[in-house]
Amino acid sequence: MATADTAHYDFAAIESKWQQKWLQEKTFKVSEDKSREKYYLLEMFPYPSGRIHMGHVRNYTIGDVVARFKRMQGYNVLHPMGWDAFGLPAENAAIKNNTHPAKWTYENIDYMRGQLQQMGLSYDWDRELATCNEAYYRWEQQFFIELYEKGLIYQKVTVVNWCETCQTVLAREQVIDGCCWRCDQGVVPREMNGWFFKITDYAEELLAECDNLKGWPEKVLTMQRNWIGKSIGAQIDFAIDGRDDVLTIFTTRPDTIHGATFMSIAPEHPLVTALTKGTAQEAQVVEFVKRTTVAKQRQKAGEELDKEGVFTGAYAINPYTGDKLPIYTANFVLMDYGTGAVMAVPAHDQRDFEFAQKYTIAVQVVIQPEGETLNPASMDTAYEGPGTLVNSADFNGMASEEAKMAITAKADKKGFGKQQVTYRLRDWGVSRQRYWGSPIPMIHCQKCGIQPVAKENLPVTLPRDVTIDSSGKSPLHTLESYYKTSCPKCGGEARRETDTMDTFVESSWYFARYTCPDYTDGPLKKEAVDYWLPVDQYIGGVEHAILHLLYSRFFTKVLRDLGYLSINEPFTNLLTQGMVIKDGFKMSKSKGNVVDPAELIAQYGADTVRLFSLFAAPPEKDLEWNDQGVDGAYRFLNRVYRFIMSNKELLQKNPVLPAELSKSGQDLHRKTHQTIAKVSQDINGKFHFNTAISAIMELNNSLSSLTSGDHGEPPEDGAIKEAVDAILQLLAPMVPHFTEELWQLLGHHEELTKTPWPSFDHEAAKEDEIILVVQINGKVRSRLTVAAGIDEETIKKMALADERVQKFLEGQSIRKIIVVKNKLISIVI
Repeated sequence: MATADTAHYDFAAIESKWQQKWLQEKTFKVSEDKSREKYYLLEMFPYPSGRIHMGHVRNYTIGDVVARFKRMQGYNVLHPMGWDAFGLPAENAAIKNNTHPAKWTYENIDYMRGQLQQMGLSYDWDRELATCNEAYYRWEQQFFIELYEKGLIYQKVTVVNWCETCQTVLAREQVIDGCCWRCDQGVVPREMNGWFFKITDYAEELLAECDNLKGWPEKVLTMQRNWIGKSIGAQIDFAIDGRDDVLTIFTTRPDTIHGATFMSIAPEHPLVTALTKGTAQEAQVVEFVKRTTVAKQRQKAGEELDKEGVFTGAYAINPYTGDKLPIYTANFVLMDYGTGAVMAVPAHDQRDFEFAQKYTIAVQVVIQPEGETLNPASMDTAYEGPGTLVNSADFNGMASEEAKMAITAKADKKGFGKQQVTYRLRDWGVSRQRYWGSPIPMIHCQKCGIQPVAKENLPVTLPRDVTIDSSGKSPLHTLESYYKTSCPKCGGEARRETDTMDTFVESSWYFARYTCPDYTDGPLKKEAVDYWLPVDQYIGGVEHAILHLLYSRFFTKVLRDLGYLSINEPFTNLLTQGMVIKDGFKMSKSKGNVVDPAELIAQYGADTVRLFSLFAAPPEKDLEWNDQGVDGAYRFLNRVYRFIMSNKELLQKNPVLPAELSKSGQDLHRKTHQTIAKVSQDINGKFHFNTAISAIMELNNSLSSLTSGDHGEPPEDGAIKEAVDAILQLLAPMVPHFTEELWQLLGHHEELTKTPWPSFDHEAAKEDEIILVVQINGKVRSRLTVAAGIDEETIKKMALADERVQKFLEGQSIRKIIVVKNKLISIVI
């Protein structure tokens, strides 16, 4: 068998050849075909920042392997690509480079498209879309109008998260550790009029459907459940002493209401001003509210502020006891949870306990745990568990759960309360004060009020003749030719809305538009979305667990209710891949640890970069960058290449596997089918690409070893050809250029991408012999080579007859012998 190692793997020529062929022939273009089972594979689309990074390479390579694998399995695979193209970076780049955001964006798209094509990714490029294109966002504007007409969009004045650097509002989900998610600068509160999507109308469905997302990582579902934050409790009205106002609170522990000794309200609560205006407390309260609001905006995730509060001077009346309870404004009460007001029960809530200790407020025990008697004077922490009610009038002696229902029922009967379900989730603020976004299609008329733009006049397009200056302020607010318009109802003078939409709106439905990107009669073509949706496999970073994924789920339900979709959830399966780490940190320019994919491709070729990104770590784990690992992937491909080139003449004869095989032929045949089985299992649903590649490497090593002549007669030519074909077919989804070139070289006329995935023979994959470990009291003492399928009794006899085992058994009594099939024999003495 030839072993020459002079063949050279010319990756540049090979990769260029196949990339051009795929593009020219539109190899991966697909259409609806009801006779075939569909598979929709989608990676989260990129922002066109100008260059792809290693995170992109890893994400899109993972997706491409699955798409190619499914295609070879016979599925009709939709694998599209596009651009999440609106956003602040384009405006910032326009300011820095004295250009227009559109020019910067489209130039970046052109460059990055070329980079992705250099990776050999199997996209249907005819479906490419960019969200900044009016052909895309016109339909988004139509959705906006239809949701407004359905009552799912409204405008209100609210305190918003304002980023001075970006000159725009941020949704609550976009404030990370008190800072803007884009520029990482501190966020400040500001009162502003804005547009909101009523995502809270879907809170219960969003929560309930989490249970049906069996193909999602549990950590993502937990994050979504926590963000939605459902609580079941009671809403109870407390009269305010000397006033007609009522303070409404929400509590999940109505059983503790007789133990309330003060009331806490959020600093933003409207009653704070009403209760203190013109009083001696006003100045102190105003100063506290200002200070607390800023502190909350800058609060980091998981960080707790030191509990502080100020007495408002007012008192609430407990409707159960008649007690007067001092009302404090406190920094630990959230305005956007419940009613923004809570009854404070220091004996049974730790926050309230700490606050009461700090401000010398009474503690009243109303729940006694089983087998204990709590004494307020000696308590050093709150008891928050269940128990039996005491000091609770008619409810004494009741268990906590029973008392919750009875106390709530009394409030309902007397008319001062009711059972209530509340959610942490708040409506989605979508107004942004920037230029580079989808215009909000609404008009303000002094006579008719707010009016939607007539649908026949869509899209409302961004004017291109604008300059983005260093102030960062949107030119739309001052551009008369844009904002001056006429009312669609009365025809009179009116002002166009100058805010644009949050860019997360675009990414909340793009997956549906991919199914019909050229459709012009409406936003979505029913036949296309019904065939392709939902997405079978979605791939992206876990950092999108709340924002993008929650909004996409909401939008899917909204579009369903508008009649555009027939599905409840957008993504059946979700893979959240890990980050790419170098020198202990995520790759970033600020850390100086960025590896440029373009340089790697120039040095090693795209297939090597793809192979390394798959082999270095399981996809859900972080990938630690390793230069030696890249070089190792390159060397492996060259070993495969040299073997095939050295044995080209033999392989091109297409030898057939004979009916009778020699010992080495049987070994190689068996190893081939074991590898096909292993790789198929590792890729299909598991995405264990690293172990799949390892199995292929083992097969290649066996092939080289058995054909070297060092172990007797080499395998039959047919067994060698079978193994080589299998190696190329199994590697095809991972290193497509490399394998296509060699597949063609061996005389195959059909491209690998159109060749069925290899099947394995269960009988051929069975071992003739297996090695069993023999343990005595948990320690390995020997190994046995036995025939596959041997019965347990024979195995036990062989183990006891083994000389090395007998040495350890001498003078001992055997308690039991355990046989673990195909693995070990455990003897307990």
